[in-house]
Amino acid sequence: MMRGASPLRLVAIGLWVLVLLALVAIVWFRVIAPRFTEQVSDTLGQGKYELVTTEGAPFTADTLAEGPAAVFFGFTHCPDVCPTTLGDIATWKEALGAEGDDLNVYFVTVDPERDTADVLGDYVSWSPGVIGVTGSPEEIEAATRAFRIYAQKVPLDDGGYTMDHSALVLLFDEDGHFFEPIGYQEGDERALAKLRRLLAS
Repeated sequence: MMRGASPLRLVAIGLWVLVLLALVAIVWFRVIAPRFTEQVSDTLGQGKYELVTTEGAPFTADTLAEGPAAVFFGFTHCPDVCPTTLGDIATWKEALGAEGDDLNVYFVTVDPERDTADVLGDYVSWSPGVIGVTGSPEEIEAATRAFRIYAQKVPLDDGGYTMDHSALVLLFDEDGHFFEPIGYQEGDERALAKLRRLLAS
């Protein structure tokens, strides 16, 4: 307690602190947070990168505007996250049925040294509708920056290496704007709700 301050003065100071906190909250939620979200939505996936799909088509920022899309970064030597996510995607596609026919799904490698188009094509072939994406190390690096994906080579004791990477499925609307993410093992019910919102937007 402030020495010499009356209880009434302390109450007044407390009320002013609450008013100030309320104003800060209003500014954050109505001004700063929406602008930050809009900036992420407008720029995620954009930028200059030129990759190629396992079907031989180019994959650039313009590709995202070819319809609603789900983009996931991973690699074929991935022990658990990538096959689990591909399995989840297969489950979602099956649950969506014809509703999900327009959804483009891309698996972008973070390990271009080992994941050639042929290797990647074989890897994603068991998950219906998933298209693999690869490219030169320089272009893959440009793409990870554009999508704000973390990817790091991790040496192994046997002289080989694995890749540590982000495990989100990023959703984009039909105009190529970021919609929302699906977290790793978020659950089929929540993931399908997000996908249906995307397809209905």
